Amino acid sequence: MSKATILIRKGTYRNKPVDGKVFELVEQYKKTANGGHVTVRNGGVFPDMPDTIRIKVSGVAAYEFVTGNEAIEHDIEVREAVAVETDEEVIARIRERFDILDEMTKAATNGDIRAMIVSGPPGVGKSYGVETIVEKACLFDQIAGKKLRAEVVKGSATALGLYCTLYKYSDPNCVLVFDDCDSILLDDVALNLLKGALDSGKKRKISWLADSNMLRREGVPDQFNFNGSVIFITNLKFDTMKSQKLRDHLDALQSRCHYLDLTLDTMRDKFLRIKQIATDGALFQDYDFGDIGRDEILEFMDSNKSKLREMSLRMALKIADLRKSFPLRWKAMAATTCMKSA
Repeated sequence: MSKATILIRKGTYRNKPVDGKVFELVEQYKKTANGGHVTVRNGGVFPDMPDTIRIKVSGVAAYEFVTGNEAIEHDIEVREAVAVETDEEVIARIRERFDILDEMTKAATNGDIRAMIVSGPPGVGKSYGVETIVEKACLFDQIAGKKLRAEVVKGSATALGLYCTLYKYSDPNCVLVFDDCDSILLDDVALNLLKGALDSGKKRKISWLADSNMLRREGVPDQFNFNGSVIFITNLKFDTMKSQKLRDHLDALQSRCHYLDLTLDTMRDKFLRIKQIATDGALFQDYDFGDIGRDEILEFMDSNKSKLREMSLRMALKIADLRKSFPLRWKAMAATTCMKSA
């Protein structure tokens, strides 16, 4: 049986347009609660993505069947017309996003921005820059012996714990950073509290109507106005969540605040982010490697990116430790300890 080939008239994959691209059809259009999709072979169109992918389309009218010759001719035209991002362009795009993250964080510490969600994969340094800026903002408080006006909350948080923390940092110019606290998004009570803190209205009143010995003991009122700023750092990509219930909540959060997607969607993006930091001199500054050692590690990671357990700054530092401890055998050691089993 011959393979069917389709031309996407209008569609998206992971929020990226694929209009005009040709794919081998795997499964015809299927309508779902989130809209609809057609399943196709990736065929290398999206590097580092699965072989079989789902293209979001509005219906069968959004694509058409083409013959083999038509597909080849159209594919050549598209490849000639569409310029692929160079490494330099990718690095520039990522650098701009992180520069914006720094600027937005500074604005939050000044009270100019009240709420921001930062989305990006783990291990790319999205928390480091935010925490550094927040620590600088608190430095003068420490010197003056004042109450710190910022806190970084990591890990899980109960709804009641979240309420108390929001109260503690409810004054103007206070900043709360939630890092890797995705459990808040899975708790309806905690999520509603977060929505209240991120509300776009002039007054953000937050209430706890249930009886609580903890609130009485800590002297926390059952309602208060939240005037601080919130930065929520997450590994989740809000635009691609499959759960409709969670998606509705996330859409409500997005509508209340600034949403910054760091656009590190592929293995190549992550590697080039690591290369950017290493080239700037910040990644291996504690190692006496020089440019040669740095380039050797980057080349090793690039050559083995499909085998490494993860592509992250942490992985780069693990390999750097091995190079420092085992200068003659570090590659073999890294292959054994940092790569997936065959």
